[in-house]
Amino acid sequence: MSLTRLLDYDLWANRATIASVAAASQVPPRTSAVVAHIVAAEWLWWARVQDEPARLSVWPTLSVERCDAEMIEVGERWRSYVAGLDVRGLARAISYTNSKGEMFTSAVEDVVLHIVFHSTHHRGQIAAALRASGSEPAYTDYIHARRQGLVK
Repeated sequence: MSLTRLLDYDLWANRATIASVAAASQVPPRTSAVVAHIVAAEWLWWARVQDEPARLSVWPTLSVERCDAEMIEVGERWRSYVAGLDVRGLARAISYTNSKGEMFTSAVEDVVLHIVFHSTHHRGQIAAALRASGSEPAYTDYIHARRQGLVK
């Protein structure tokens, strides 16, 4: 599987999750914050890879509409960027400081995998919270997205 397909899935699943939060009759506490955190984390890693300042705080307060707009923008940036990389570009090491002030170095490919897995983890939390509050969470399984042609 290509990383661009994985990023296509990530964008689709994140947007479906955002839509399910927007449609919920009752949004559980912290659910909107977790949605905004997913968006902010993808922007944070984008900034680290591009060696730019962070666009958002790690836990920003954003409307659902802004989360969707930001997710589209950051998702498209990630996909376009990764589509243009070869094996050497994916293996390129980036150095960054985490939120605890610790220095690390990671390969771009590992960063891409991390953002997808990080989003998946939090989408699961959101789905559980929505279901517990009586709302229907988005069905964001990868195989479902492929079977339905939602991710090429």
